[in-house]
Amino acid sequence: MKSYTIHLIRHGLTEGNRKGQYIGATDLPLAEEGVRQLEELCRAYRYPQAEVYYSSPMKRCLETVQVLYPGVTPIVVDGLRECSFGDWEGKTAAELEKVPGFLQWMENSARVAPPNGESGLAFQQRVCAAFEALVEGMLRAGTASAVIVAHGGTLMSILSAYGLPRARFYDWLTENGCGYTLRITPGLWMRSMVAEVAETIPPRRAGRAHTVLDLAREAADRSYGQGKNA
Repeated sequence: MKSYTIHLIRHGLTEGNRKGQYIGATDLPLAEEGVRQLEELCRAYRYPQAEVYYSSPMKRCLETVQVLYPGVTPIVVDGLRECSFGDWEGKTAAELEKVPGFLQWMENSARVAPPNGESGLAFQQRVCAAFEALVEGMLRAGTASAVIVAHGGTLMSILSAYGLPRARFYDWLTENGCGYTLRITPGLWMRSMVAEVAETIPPRRAGRAHTVLDLAREAADRSYGQGKNA
């Protein structure tokens, strides 16, 4: 039976990432350092090609596509945007720790939303709806491969909802410019809506340490707490 491959890639580094800020709806470009890092990865590793390319509408994702895939015009999918942190956009956890409601959000981000922002549950429902529509479109058209360039929280939502082996949301944290490859078998997808996590991007053999490890959990705790970051 025909299988389908989707490569999930996190955008390059932004100044907000570097400073540890909550950046979701803020439309930051890539940092100069982020562009350099992506170019170094391209020299060391050939990123997977695909029949179709999708991207979040945010600058940091669209610019990542142009560095990794020069000349490609991706299909923009609004539902792949990062979570909106509302009034807490651009702030760090240290700046917010005494702000009313912040600790409650950290303890239960699925149900609690930042002021004028999204709850984790609303965010994950939006991302999953977009991803399911994307997969169903690929199956209908017979499109065998795709690349998705999006955000850390977006990728973690997809992988924690559909990825096999099963892992928690923040276990799937990956570095900027890195990600995972999903293999979708139509029968298994239609029956159980799951996809095999087949490989890391870059592959493990390339020496990149960004699999589901305690190191990733610690990084997620620092960057995301119980929430999500850009």
